[in-house]
Amino acid sequence: MSDRSPNPPVFASSVTNPVEGSSGGAVTITDLSHLTKLVVKTTPTRPDGLAPPFGAGEPAGEAVVCGTRPGEWTVIGPADACRGAVGQPTASSAHVVDISHGRVLIQVAGPAAASALEKVCSLDWSDEMMPDGAVTSASVAKVVCDVIRHDGASVRYWLLADRSYGQYLYDALIDAAAEFG
Repeated sequence: MSDRSPNPPVFASSVTNPVEGSSGGAVTITDLSHLTKLVVKTTPTRPDGLAPPFGAGEPAGEAVVCGTRPGEWTVIGPADACRGAVGQPTASSAHVVDISHGRVLIQVAGPAAASALEKVCSLDWSDEMMPDGAVTSASVAKVVCDVIRHDGASVRYWLLADRSYGQYLYDALIDAAAEFG
């Protein structure tokens, strides 16, 4: 597993666009591709699989464990935290693959993040349908992405996509957020 954290962001630096009509609101788009990304695959019926279940995500120390598909989890965070969250699965029970270099991770955050994402994705971004901890897959600006809501101080969405689409997706998100400022 690689720890890419010393590397600078792959795409342009964070961009903040003020949102009309909100007091101090913003949409911030940040490249988090430096974080380690591990995929753990096993059978969906394995009783000792990772938590959380398919469609949900939860913190595991400094890492986030996401049930991205039945029998598949994506673990995101600093390398040591990811290793700790995965533990030591036996070769017969699970396969762990480091996908850090092949996937881009872009964060869209702020009070108008959902409104910006509505411009490029047909998901229902309401809190009822996409609460904190929700995990799904969707087409965002015509790019297949795993979408993770991982709130911190404000609403945050993580978009995990094939690295070859990284700059295109980043630019499309900046364009979507610019409509608010």
